[in-house]
Amino acid sequence: MRLRSGIWVSAFLRRCAAENVPAIVARRGHDEAGAIFITVDRLDGTVDLYGPAPAGLSAVDSERRWLRCFEGDSADEDSVTQYLNRQTEFDPDLWVITVEDKLGRHFLGDALVAA
Repeated sequence: MRLRSGIWVSAFLRRCAAENVPAIVARRGHDEAGAIFITVDRLDGTVDLYGPAPAGLSAVDSERRWLRCFEGDSADEDSVTQYLNRQTEFDPDLWVITVEDKLGRHFLGDALVAA
């Protein structure tokens, strides 16, 4: 069974705080099952965006898995905003977590999968 989105987000925010990295909920989604997107603002005009991996990509259904939404280099803020706006039209219950880190750390560990 997968953790509720609200609980996962709270744990992720605590993980960022433990590393002294600012992170906020930019958009609050559905507590139980809202999709979660994580933006990592590198504070240099570029942003990395991570979103949920498609179902079936991982053998473990009980854990969240993540993919980079933009392949290759970081995207600009406008591109990320447009992408998230399209996702919100599709799923109005989604969460957006914003992390500010010059090093570009995402704190997703082994949950980040290659496309």
